Amino acid sequence: MQVYSIDGVTPVVDSTAFVHPTAILIGDVIVGPRCYVGPGASLRGDFGRLVLEEGANVQDTCVLHGFPGTDTVVEKDGHVGHGAVLHGCRVGRNALIGMNAVIMDGAVIGEESIVAACAFVKAAFSCERRSMVVGTPAKVIRALSDKEVAWKSAGTATYQELTVRCLNTMESVEALTEVEADRPRLKVGEVKPKYQTDT
Repeated sequence: MQVYSIDGVTPVVDSTAFVHPTAILIGDVIVGPRCYVGPGASLRGDFGRLVLEEGANVQDTCVLHGFPGTDTVVEKDGHVGHGAVLHGCRVGRNALIGMNAVIMDGAVIGEESIVAACAFVKAAFSCERRSMVVGTPAKVIRALSDKEVAWKSAGTATYQELTVRCLNTMESVEALTEVEADRPRLKVGEVKPKYQTDT
């Protein structure tokens, strides 16, 4: 990971968290236990504080930032999909932010909610727990079912397992020049895309 202090404030990364070597952490960033921070993520705590609580994940190329004096928080077991932008907002416990979604200043995403991919959540937006949030601008379209929350939780557990796998087995290597005859497949969880679980 690329870690920089600013004005004497240094990022904190729990020893049980995994932060990819290409991720950038600047200043007032706190990465809690069992968190995952993916390749190319930018956590810029040069104005406000950024907090990832236990078991949260922030995936590839996500951006976290905020105005001076604000907190941007991903609560316990929060799940932030590839390319999402969080700016001065709060993501509730066990909530999911979809790929390329944007969550603006002062927004509060209720616990166990799902924000759809590519949604634009306006400043000061808030929603109740277990909300399905969709659109540009985003709005709540319905409540989530127990089955949907269980699907989300299983996906987050897979990222918590990935944290352990990365800490234990990821290493920098040279690429092979051809595919092996008996090339193994990765043996990981069985979480499926949501469209395959809608029955």
